[in-house]
Amino acid sequence: MNSLIRLEITRALRNRKFLFFSVIYPSALFLLIAGSADGTSEVAGTGLTLPTFFMVSMASFGALTAVLMGNSERIAKERENGWVRQLRLTTLPGRGYVLAKTASAAVVSLPSVVVVFVVAAAVKDVRLHAWQWLALTGAIWAGSLVFAALGVAIGYLATGDAVRPITMIVYFGLSMLGGLWMPTTTFPRWLRDIAEWLPTHAYAALGQSIEQSHAPHAQDLAVLAVSFVLFAGGAAWLYRKDTLKA
Repeated sequence: MNSLIRLEITRALRNRKFLFFSVIYPSALFLLIAGSADGTSEVAGTGLTLPTFFMVSMASFGALTAVLMGNSERIAKERENGWVRQLRLTTLPGRGYVLAKTASAAVVSLPSVVVVFVVAAAVKDVRLHAWQWLALTGAIWAGSLVFAALGVAIGYLATGDAVRPITMIVYFGLSMLGGLWMPTTTFPRWLRDIAEWLPTHAYAALGQSIEQSHAPHAQDLAVLAVSFVLFAGGAAWLYRKDTLKA
């Protein structure tokens, strides 16, 4: 299993086109959204300035891009070209394959988070304590594992032709409804109630609580934990189901 993890990480880092997209895209969106805002304008209901609020949102969005988009399409292609069939001839358990894919995606997500932070600090003069920068990096990076597992599940759920549209619907739906592109405080009340139970909302709220020097809400931690268990468990189950089908 360790060998497969190393192989997956190496393959992920060699995909320069995807690395460029996943790292530059969220930073560009951050500048587009927060570029004209001053450092004193606050997002209603958060107590955070617009640059600090969207720094966490776009860092979370960048990690989501890296782990979800990369995992789902890559796995669907591997199923079609026979790579997964070769793995079935080994003693690799389903959980080993899921862990390998999740670990490689997590490595790719880290640069996208760091670059957004660097751009926010350099261009928009976002200033935080050293512990906050470290805690934000760790929390957003660790939280991306939830969506890496979701990417694995989608890769096994969809065929090669269907995986991209399904992934895009999930990707944009979670991003918009979870409040990564705009504050959920601007949503109608009924939509806000739905958004509070989405893993993307809990993901961004985790970083925002660190910026506010507050402890994370128990509901947000629970949503992320339950989502990870469901996505990882679903991915392992779909892997075994696909094995039995072959």
